[in-house]
Amino acid sequence: MIERYDVLLRNGTVVDPANGLHEIRDIALRNGTIAEVAPTIAGEARREHDLAGLVVMPGIVDMHVHLSPFLGGGCGHRMLARAGVTTALDTAGPIEGVVDLAVRHGCGLSVACVNYLRPEHTIASADPGRDDIDEALSHALGQGAIGLKLLGGHYPLTAEATARAIEAAAGCGAYVAFHAGTQSAGSNIEGMREACELSAGHPLHLAHINSYCRGQIRDAVSEGEEALALLAAHPHIRSESYLAPFNGVSGECIDGVPGSRLAAFGLERGGYPATSEGMAEAILAGWALVNLERGGIVDLVGGPEGLAAWRTCGSNIGISFRANPPEPRLRLVTATRDDGRYAVDALATDGGGIPRNDIVARGLALVHLDALSLEGFVRKASLHPAKILGLHDKGHLGVGADADITVLDLERRRPVLTYAHGQRLLDGDDVVGSGGRLITTPMGEAAVRAAGLDTLVIQPGTMLKTPQ
Repeated sequence: MIERYDVLLRNGTVVDPANGLHEIRDIALRNGTIAEVAPTIAGEARREHDLAGLVVMPGIVDMHVHLSPFLGGGCGHRMLARAGVTTALDTAGPIEGVVDLAVRHGCGLSVACVNYLRPEHTIASADPGRDDIDEALSHALGQGAIGLKLLGGHYPLTAEATARAIEAAAGCGAYVAFHAGTQSAGSNIEGMREACELSAGHPLHLAHINSYCRGQIRDAVSEGEEALALLAAHPHIRSESYLAPFNGVSGECIDGVPGSRLAAFGLERGGYPATSEGMAEAILAGWALVNLERGGIVDLVGGPEGLAAWRTCGSNIGISFRANPPEPRLRLVTATRDDGRYAVDALATDGGGIPRNDIVARGLALVHLDALSLEGFVRKASLHPAKILGLHDKGHLGVGADADITVLDLERRRPVLTYAHGQRLLDGDDVVGSGGRLITTPMGEAAVRAAGLDTLVIQPGTMLKTPQ
């Protein structure tokens, strides 16, 4: 009897460190899962791909993106699909906007969301009590989020409220991510040190470690080494970093000044006043670059065109500054500990609708330089973030796993084919996927389904575990 599959991927070099595999193999997909992996698979499929000369890895999991009306927008779905990503974590929300944009712009991705605690938006003040935090967390989970995001670098809470939020999430097994910074410490290496202390041993995703190594307190190289030491001393903290030189902030000005603390810092670092007039001057000069959508993707644009876009949006649009020195970016991705484990768990982008979806382009550059092994790349771009998110059927290509696959052209450092849950997302230069699913907890499943999205349900208490 001839075996029949949905998809057959033939002759690719399969790199799957979770299963100890780095060999030429065929892979069969059926009903959204991996059906077989073997040197040769006999059978037929509705669609076959000859992947000779290409690398086949588990689907890329980017655990730091933006896909909401607040940051990133709906076009981030297409941008992530073009970048070879199959699963992503939106690290801001609001969750209602993430769900709405996924319904309208989905390209087949699996998306999770942590909902921000922002004064005068999701909480009343910068010093909410435990009851207020619990209420905000319960609302976020009920709408489909997997936990909370602390936007300390942009909209800081008090240190005490920050600690309460981390404790509250831990108490119910929810996810919590933290862009370090409070009202008593900035988004820098001192803020990272404070974040480690405020976590008090509770599980925590400390976002974009490279962002605390920009030379604001000491030289950037020294700050990078200090960041590595802090992570080693706090093994309960999960971490990621990114490789792009640009940051991403909201360009919104409120009462004549930037609403985001990091936007104000970016202006001052370039010699511009932290005012709406200073923002306009910086955009016109090309120091501040507007995240402008063109043809379904976002570009970085300064000068008169960027200024016009910023003004048209009433300033409420993304802005990027060249903020990240190269030395810490490279060191944080490649650093290992004495036992061989990676010092920073994952490689992410802080991308989505912010144009720096470069896990493949910049990550494979490190592979070409022999600074990162191909297995290491797969661990940091897929296996580790999948484990951190509690997605045990992702990040590997074992039989029965989700049929999430990214195919890479190593020489051109680009993805050429992706599947997510057995659905084709990217084929060559074309994004062909549609729909998608939201990763949620049992508390949010009904709300997400009512909005028209499929769900992938994970249990509280299974997230933020060590992936190594």
